[in-house]
Amino acid sequence: IAVLAAVGILIGLYKIFTLFTMGGAMRRTAKTRQAGTGNPLARVFEAYETNRNADIETLELKLDEQILRESPRIERFNDIIKVFAAVAPLLGLLGTVIGMIITFTTITIYGAGDPKLMAGGISVALMTTVFGLVAAIPLLLIHAVASSMARGNQQILDEQAAGLVAEKAESLHGVVA
Repeated sequence: IAVLAAVGILIGLYKIFTLFTMGGAMRRTAKTRQAGTGNPLARVFEAYETNRNADIETLELKLDEQILRESPRIERFNDIIKVFAAVAPLLGLLGTVIGMIITFTTITIYGAGDPKLMAGGISVALMTTVFGLVAAIPLLLIHAVASSMARGNQQILDEQAAGLVAEKAESLHGVVA
């Protein structure tokens, strides 16, 4: 459980850091509208520049296609953190069951007369439950933060692509009041 928690927290913190830096780069790119390959939004602007002379529908499809290519990079590792957060309490529950098996085996062999004999099994049951919860809680919080940041970065891409399509439509048809 401790290894699972440590690996999950490290992956989660790495993911939060990369999403934070990606978001900052995307916000800077949104201001400059500079096409390139440095971040997902720059690649969307690159797709726009490549297809600038296409009709509105084609342009929209090309931008959507580029956003779909970027989405897995933005969402990467979020599912792993989520699985770790779900598995940690299950491992704790497994330890609880094992502890109860130890306790009942002790009762079967020695009887219920001496509580000290049962204490080891009960201790295993309780400690693994605690460890499972202690691992799951920060992993759930990290997953929530990383997912929120990923949605925010995805929203930047969607908004900017919609803005590019709207600008193109306005330039072709004039501004409608």
